[in-house]
Formats: sequence, structure tokens, C-alpha cells
Amino acid sequence: MTKKRRSGGRTGSQSGRDQPVQCAKCGRFVPRGKAKRVTKYVSLVDATIGKELRDAGAIVPRRQVTNWYCVSCAIHTHKVHIRAGDDRRKHEKIR
Repeated sequence: MTKKRRSGGRTGSQSGRDQPVQCAKCGRFVPRGKAKRVTKYVSLVDATIGKELRDAGAIVPRRQVTNWYCVSCAIHTHKVHIRAGDDRRKHEKIR
């Protein structure tokens, strides 16, 4: 039978079976190599207070939040876009 993707739809872990991660939207358990990771920074301070502090020269802390999505939820929430065949073969970071 023909194979659609050389990677089997997974990122390149070579350590056998991937540990499951839970989708942040639907709660489905997905192998870590198949899930889509979205990282964003969240400020610990309210926006208006943070602007005043930055204007005063203070350093406002922020923390990194990492969410994992299954493929269907990542497409549905526009975290990942469906790309043409030629674009899928380009090895660059997906925005």
C-alpha cells in the first residue's frame, strides 16, 4: 500500500513509542510526536499597570505557556494551516 507521508505524520523522535500529551481544546490524548505545540508568553501583570511599569523603566515578568493540540483542533483553531503538497515539503517553521 502506498504511504502518504515519509514521516507517518510525526516529528522526528527516534526513541520508539511517544508519550501521550493531552489536547488543550478537546482533551484527546495524542502521541507527542503527532501533536502540535503552541507556545506563547503571558504577562503576570494587568496590561494597563504593565504599561505604566514599563514606562517607569521596570522589568515586567512574563511566563511561557505551552499548549498541545491534536491535529484536528490545531486546524480548527487556525494554529496550523492546510498547505499544498509543495509547501508541505519545505522544512521551515510553521507559523
